[in-house]
Amino acid sequence: MSEAKIKVNDNGSLLLTGSFEVVDADGDTFETKKAVSLCRCGESANKPFCDGTHKKIGFESTPRADKE
Repeated sequence: MSEAKIKVNDNGSLLLTGSFEVVDADGDTFETKKAVSLCRCGESANKPFCDGTHKKIGFESTPRADKE
């Protein structure tokens, strides 16, 4: 599998692709697919996964990596 990649979507979720596992605080693994979107707004009813609530509540965040 490919290396894990996390894309920070403007005003939305974190998109994980590649080889990864999502585990809870107890170390139990969530069932996932080849790509998942994780909630960044904190309002999803399906945490830790995104359910699109960020659009309804007007979540805004557009961080950018420093370019050197």
